[in-house]
Amino acid sequence: MMALPYQLPPYRLHSARPASSYPPHVLNMIPKTHYRLFLSSRSRRRSADVGIGVKDETTSSPVQIHCVAQEEGRHEGSGIVKDKSVSVILLAGGKGKRMGVSMPKQYLPLLGKPIALYSFYTLSKLSEVKEIIVVCDPSYKDVFEDACEEIQVETKFVLPGKERQDSVFSGLQEVDESSELVCIHDSARPLVSFEDVKKVLKDGWLNGAAVLGVPVKATIKEANNDLFVVRTLDRKTLWEMQTPQVIKSDLLRAGFELVNQEGLEVTDDVSIVEHLKHPVYITEGSYTNIKVTTPDDLLLAERIINMET
Repeated sequence: MMALPYQLPPYRLHSARPASSYPPHVLNMIPKTHYRLFLSSRSRRRSADVGIGVKDETTSSPVQIHCVAQEEGRHEGSGIVKDKSVSVILLAGGKGKRMGVSMPKQYLPLLGKPIALYSFYTLSKLSEVKEIIVVCDPSYKDVFEDACEEIQVETKFVLPGKERQDSVFSGLQEVDESSELVCIHDSARPLVSFEDVKKVLKDGWLNGAAVLGVPVKATIKEANNDLFVVRTLDRKTLWEMQTPQVIKSDLLRAGFELVNQEGLEVTDDVSIVEHLKHPVYITEGSYTNIKVTTPDDLLLAERIINMET
């Protein structure tokens, strides 16, 4: 088995092969003996300038890792969203209790590598992205640190909060002041595509706030507390929300100011600006952008990748 270009904790490698339609950096996380796509591709030279900041235990300031890797293959922007104008908040602090394992779900191996690294790489390859702010427990910070030389954006780390909105707020405090958009993504969604991220970034810039979503396929019924059907909802108007969710920086800050002042609870990120009565645009995404929450989801994610072989 060929050596991987970076070192990660020893996860068991699966024998399944990856999908040729996925970005090169995703395929590179699979042992090269498992695919043929890159055997003829040009070799890449990488150099990394890595500076690691040490957290001051007397303050709450986050550890920051500055990564600059010279590498081919960054995806060019659309021309609508400026290069280096987007800050990504990558949520990787969840416990994943429904998975039924002691390790948080986003760090379980998917075809041999941690789930969280798939979207970490995808987002880092976009020319629009200036920095990635990883919200995670310090004990899992090394997963991202070890992959640092593979990316060419600045990486920062902050601690997660009690609830999702607290974690997003924690990440927002470290967003660069020059960033025009904040792109919030759940690291448990490893299969988000370049194309979908670019679409939602563009729509977020044009509309102030946008979220990836897909039309609901199942019949949805509203029930009362006794589990009797109240009514059947028109699924033509229903969308299942995904991530990334993209919001203009100043709008997100204004939304949090209102949410925090009034003690509001929100279940997703664009709900924060909905409280400002600001319209949120739905960018149609892909059904393959699943959230890995249960063991069945993990098997499905593997199957989605293998389908394209």
